[in-house]
Amino acid sequence: MTNIIWTQRLMPVNGIAGPFWYAVGIMANIFIFPIFSVQFKTRAPGAKTYLQIIHARFGKSAHVIFCIFALITNLVIMIGILLAGRATIQSLTKDASDEFVLVVMATLFGSYSLIGGIGTTFYVSYFNACLVFILLIVFVVKILHNSNSTFESIGNVGKMYDVISCVRGPEENEQFSYITFRSGGAFLYGVIEVFVSSAVTYCDQASWQSRIAAKPVQGVWGFLLAGLMWFSIPSTMATTTGMAYIVLSAENNVTHFLDPGQIDQGLVTPLVAETLLGSAGGILVLTMGAMALMSTGSGEVMAISSIIVYDIYQTYLRPFRKGLKRSHCVLCGKTKKQTVAATYANDIGRDSLCQCRSVNRCHHCSDDMRRLKLPTNFGLNPSYQCPTHGKYREYQDYLIEFKNWCIVWITIGILPLGLIIFETGIDLNWIFYVGAIITIPCFPPVMLSILWVKATSKGLITGGISGLLLGITATLIAASLYEGGLGNFLINTVQDYAILAGTITSFGASLTGCIIVSLVTHDIKTDQHANNEWQKMYNIDNPLNPWELYYKEELKGLHFDTKPTFEQMSMTFRKAKLTAYIGGACCIILFAVIIPGIMATVSVMNEMQFTVWVGFTQAWAVVMALIVIIAPPAEEIMRIRKQWRQNREQININGCLEEKVNLTEVHCNDKVNVDPQQPIAKL
Repeated sequence: MTNIIWTQRLMPVNGIAGPFWYAVGIMANIFIFPIFSVQFKTRAPGAKTYLQIIHARFGKSAHVIFCIFALITNLVIMIGILLAGRATIQSLTKDASDEFVLVVMATLFGSYSLIGGIGTTFYVSYFNACLVFILLIVFVVKILHNSNSTFESIGNVGKMYDVISCVRGPEENEQFSYITFRSGGAFLYGVIEVFVSSAVTYCDQASWQSRIAAKPVQGVWGFLLAGLMWFSIPSTMATTTGMAYIVLSAENNVTHFLDPGQIDQGLVTPLVAETLLGSAGGILVLTMGAMALMSTGSGEVMAISSIIVYDIYQTYLRPFRKGLKRSHCVLCGKTKKQTVAATYANDIGRDSLCQCRSVNRCHHCSDDMRRLKLPTNFGLNPSYQCPTHGKYREYQDYLIEFKNWCIVWITIGILPLGLIIFETGIDLNWIFYVGAIITIPCFPPVMLSILWVKATSKGLITGGISGLLLGITATLIAASLYEGGLGNFLINTVQDYAILAGTITSFGASLTGCIIVSLVTHDIKTDQHANNEWQKMYNIDNPLNPWELYYKEELKGLHFDTKPTFEQMSMTFRKAKLTAYIGGACCIILFAVIIPGIMATVSVMNEMQFTVWVGFTQAWAVVMALIVIIAPPAEEIMRIRKQWRQNREQININGCLEEKVNLTEVHCNDKVNVDPQQPIAKL
């Protein structure tokens, strides 16, 4: 939501280069994320949060610190959503008070989180994406291909070019033009955006919980396609609405309809929509904003509740089994078999090993599930009879109930949080960048915990804290050099070079601290030590939903004891890894090197060059819109057909087996007539 609104300010501020470099900055992280996702899913296939990996590998101290980082990240994003939502709703709704806006947003977030959950997130995200692209196409047609426009310079690319080429643009641009790719300010925003978006991409639990749900192969292609789709939003929507805004301002003999603060709030698109489309445009933008708020805000609510329940409450306040070691079974408290095999601890007796039956082979659990489906149990608390899994099922049910209450209280907490934030006077621009400087130090530790076996608890803690302190210090020093110094705090702390200094220092100090301290403190000396370290991640699992069952289709044909080995998992998803590396690298080279390199050869675009660029962005948007609208339903239909065929085959198999059994019984009865009065010995 914040990203969609944020793109609207870039064309009036930096020209056509602004939306492009902004998109490249975010796309770089989208294209890199599949690499982390594949490594995450193969090395810790049972983990649901990146905090679980930190706890499994590095223990309590590191886990507590990065739980705080994660909550701060979610808080920053939630504040950004509230500010963006207020700006959009109040710009399109007459006399909407702050309290009314907060009640609307809290109702959307809380109700959707409780009723929909993460499963429904995908469907709402689909409808939201469709609406965004439909709005995008409407703007393109209305602004660039409308011969009946009531505005003299709107509706034709050539007329708009004539107006924009005469308007004085930013000082950082070549010849002060809006229609050039030679823009120092736009390129600077792109560099900053690489670091800023990394915090949102890798440190936000809401991002992980939806991406972890995807399997590695589908996830890789999904991320690559998402990056290509994302390019069409700022490059087309921000350019189109930005051009219309500049033309409308010029026709009314003003430099800008909106002041810089209103532009930073993302009010360009609502203004253009209502001006060109009337009340219908306002309703369309408001609907799009409401759906984006619903999916994004509810994701943050669920992310915060997940951290509170599973990483704080379950881990420290009320664990199922206190004092449990990482290599021990949560059900019985004994050492896991695969852990013994990995560490070559052959001296452990059989009685000390976990003998718990897997849930998919437990007939007691099957009986419990059948019993719970009976009408007599409707509305009653479940009573599990399984001696192995029963108590843990009750514990999990309690956590789900506790999580629902967490969602309620977090939703209620949005109201005072929003009122406090609105009173402070901070805007979307400030929270977007300053909040990122605070959360960026979390990114290198998260990255290294998944990729680097020699990372240590001391290294991660040192890197995270040093990155935070030095990043804030660099931002304050750079901000003090601007006019007014720190006395003009809210403005100078988000100046270009203040943000650049803060983001680079935060990231660099965190990465350097993690690597140097980890190299000094690690004890990985052999391949066996490395395998033992990765085994800590591999042991993360829920005994009620073993991760190997989730991958049973991909692991079909492999032979293993309880779980597949590292080598088997690596070979199974080798194709996904290669796709992530090759696809991500090619996309980054295309969008960060080739396209801007070609466009930068032109000083200031002439009308033909400008028309070609606008036509390219329009064609890209149309293709992506078709993919967004058609591909998900097509894939869902194919999955339904596949499942229907499997169910039909299973019914046929069961029918054949039953028929064979009946024929066998009839055949046996025909051949042997048993006389109940005849002695058994004679039979």
